[in-house]
Amino acid sequence: MRETAIVILNYNGEHYLRKFLPSVIQYSPGCEIVVADNCSTDESVTYLKENHPEVTVIQLSCNHGYSAGYNEALAQVTAEYYVLLNSDVEVTPNWVTPVIELLKSQDNIVAAQPKILMYDKKTHFEYAGAGGGYIDCLGYPFCRGRLFLDVEEDKGQYDDDINIFWATGACLFIKAKVFHEVGGFDPDFFAHMEEIDLCWRINNAGYEIAYTGKSKVYHVGGGTLHKSNPRKTYLNFRNGLTLIYKNYSRFDLWTKLPIRLALDWIACIKFMLFDSFNDGVAVAKAHFHFIKHLRLNFKKRRAVLKLKTQRSIPTMFRGSVVFEYYIKRKDTFKKLDF
Repeated sequence: MRETAIVILNYNGEHYLRKFLPSVIQYSPGCEIVVADNCSTDESVTYLKENHPEVTVIQLSCNHGYSAGYNEALAQVTAEYYVLLNSDVEVTPNWVTPVIELLKSQDNIVAAQPKILMYDKKTHFEYAGAGGGYIDCLGYPFCRGRLFLDVEEDKGQYDDDINIFWATGACLFIKAKVFHEVGGFDPDFFAHMEEIDLCWRINNAGYEIAYTGKSKVYHVGGGTLHKSNPRKTYLNFRNGLTLIYKNYSRFDLWTKLPIRLALDWIACIKFMLFDSFNDGVAVAKAHFHFIKHLRLNFKKRRAVLKLKTQRSIPTMFRGSVVFEYYIKRKDTFKKLDF
């Protein structure tokens, strides 16, 4: 058994495998490299078998999406540490060791991420993960290095080791035992925010999640579903509601969920009047889906609450990042009164 298994979930990403997989193999000595193929219709599997016999290929029966795809793949991977790596990520020399050392430094640290920078603009942080993920009192996720559409230039301001609320699914290091202990990803998320849901459960179970700036990778982003696609809007809003419904305390559920619902409808109206009508429709569909599946999510909520060992999570931002950003005009993480 290898100590560390790097698992890349692939769907029609042959071009990314050709571009980025060689550097993953080169810069990850001692790690098992696994590509789990989500029933691609391109030549991904053929390319892997003909060019990279050193890579373990797991062929899934259908496109399960990110959540269920990784759940099924990781059930077949034996390692102490999993590294969940997007196919559109360029790694750098010595990218694995600092993060694994961070996980080994304390028993209670069970998941972590490196610094995530843009592939196309390598001087700046990337949207998905940046310098470590946090969440505010209304369940809105944000990152050091990225608040909404404002992305910071990397000037070494986040080169530290620090506890965070969530680690990005684009490059997620996690202890295999804990991944399975907390139930893995929620398969109904399909894609988007599933790693935040997983990390919230990890936090609720009393574990810690960390970030290190000693390792960095470059992420293309939007490789499977572009940010302008209404389907992405739908998944973000749908999963955002499911996320907070499952994980909020009873008090937060009754006091903060109505505010979140109202803000979502404001966003819906804004989309329809000023931006993209289809995005507005996507928000409405997300809310109808959430209401339709309340009973199912209630069962999940009960299971989540059984994991809960602490009443508060130190890495949760007690204010509203929406208020801080749009009203108080605070456009960087360091301007927040954390």
